[in-house]
Amino acid sequence: MTVGRLATVVIDVPLSVLDLAPVARGASAGEALRHTTELARRTEELGYHRFWVAEHHNMPAIASSAPAVLLAHLAARTSTIRLGSGGVMLPNHAPLVVAEQFGTLEALHPGRIDLGIGRAPGTDQMTALALRRTMEGLSAEGFPRELTDLMNYFTGEDPGPITATPGLGQRPAVWLLGSSGFSARLAGLLGLPFSFAHHFSAQNTLPALALYRQSFRPSRWLERPYAMVAVNAVCAETDERAEWLAGPAGLSFLKLRAGRPEPLATPEEAAAYPYTELEREFVAQRREGQATGSPETVRRQLGDLLERTGADELMLTTLVYDVADRVRSFELIAGGLSRNT
Repeated sequence: MTVGRLATVVIDVPLSVLDLAPVARGASAGEALRHTTELARRTEELGYHRFWVAEHHNMPAIASSAPAVLLAHLAARTSTIRLGSGGVMLPNHAPLVVAEQFGTLEALHPGRIDLGIGRAPGTDQMTALALRRTMEGLSAEGFPRELTDLMNYFTGEDPGPITATPGLGQRPAVWLLGSSGFSARLAGLLGLPFSFAHHFSAQNTLPALALYRQSFRPSRWLERPYAMVAVNAVCAETDERAEWLAGPAGLSFLKLRAGRPEPLATPEEAAAYPYTELEREFVAQRREGQATGSPETVRRQLGDLLERTGADELMLTTLVYDVADRVRSFELIAGGLSRNT
């Protein structure tokens, strides 16, 4: 989705979607997954470029614990939008399993699948161990080696006795994801596209992007650096309405950091929560650099982010209680940006 030449703000990069299949209080995981399917279909209609889901575990508010399974479902119910993981957490899986899963997706839906790879486990250490993997892949030595193994299953380079089927010859577009400099530098050295998690690590965005571009070496996959920035975006008809809708996300992150993850609260519950001054400061800091407000406000905030980062693409993630408000946010952003294309 390349859009938007307004008087003061220009958004001329593709816009994409990151969805966590949020589970609202009182709802089931099945309802959350149906809502994610609804959102994927609607954002495809609106012209968004790609739709990613993220692997998380042991989090009652997030139902996207099995990205490959969910992506197969979404691919069968859409036709043009690119679909991918944002990301698959490689320490949780044997590289061969990831190669076969995403090789299958690519074989079934050629040219539409992205494989975003993360270095964190996406969960707590106890849950990571329950996934039957060691923490070796998190180390500076372990992760690059497992990433190399994964890529070799797709390309057949350095062949061993095992052939990934599907996998060999069915390579999805591989991305590295990160919230610090480690994956940024590795993505540059390998000549891969890089997606930075600005939505939860805003203070590291500019240093990581600079390191990625400085480290970049052209590869057969990519001739020049390509950086995508993931940003929280909540858009409503007014700034006040958007702030109200954004309340549950801040409370959810606060409880997650406190070790008490819960399903997503209602806006009323979030507004009534007895925050301490320190907790309010924590939530406010998390909101810095994100996009919340009316279409005009969000356009300005996204434009500022683009100017500061030089991103080649923006990926919007919207964590609100009601799926209708989630869909409406993406509609308002798309409508506001495309009127004067």
